[in-house]
Amino acid sequence: MSIRSFRDLEAWQLGIEFAVRVYRLTKSFPREELYGLTSQLRRSAVAIPSHLSEGHQQGTKAYLHYVVIAIGSLAEADTQLEISNRLCLVQREEIAPVVELATKLRRVLHGLRGALARRTANP
Repeated sequence: MSIRSFRDLEAWQLGIEFAVRVYRLTKSFPREELYGLTSQLRRSAVAIPSHLSEGHQQGTKAYLHYVVIAIGSLAEADTQLEISNRLCLVQREEIAPVVELATKLRRVLHGLRGALARRTANP
């Protein structure tokens, strides 16, 4: 299957699913976290597919930059999930599927980053 749009990218599709799961997970967070971890975690999650779609519209070098930013946003979200667990805002078994998806997404993003890096090195 050829990539015609950012919507065809596995990384973007996984990023959307990750963001949806984060939103569902954070629905149960306490109201006092609305402007804290809830907001920060949601922004980090939404940033991942957003950067992928924005970068896909750019040239290869700029696209690579956006993919690197998406990887950073995923690292942020992963850290915020861990903090949420340690603060007992969510149980480990509740975040396990989300963390598992993050791991898969991380592998795909790193693969995309590598492919783009090779393309910029050999134009």
